[in-house]
Amino acid sequence: MSRVNPTPAERTFEEGRLMQVLIAPIVSEKATHVADKTNAVTFKVLQNATKPEIKAAVELMFKVEVLGVSVVNTKGKTKRFGRSIGRRDNVRKAYVRLKPGQELNLSGEAA
Repeated sequence: MSRVNPTPAERTFEEGRLMQVLIAPIVSEKATHVADKTNAVTFKVLQNATKPEIKAAVELMFKVEVLGVSVVNTKGKTKRFGRSIGRRDNVRKAYVRLKPGQELNLSGEAA
């Protein structure tokens, strides 16, 4: 008998979708501070990405173990350019906590 809601361990995601979930790492003063304190890495992700998808994408792409994922939705600001009014895009950020001893090198430097 098949289960209606599979557990997170039983879920499988399309590899093509997982490759698109992470848009870019966020490198800012706050992201660096969070990384130092909680061993977390910050990513800009798709608006419709779920926490299990984000976790699976990070584990697939960087070969690390993820402890947890927190997500923040930031509304885009309205800005004026002379007479015209523009709007910045909404941003979805994921704070990905790594297990102790795990490390993610986004700077591109060799260790």
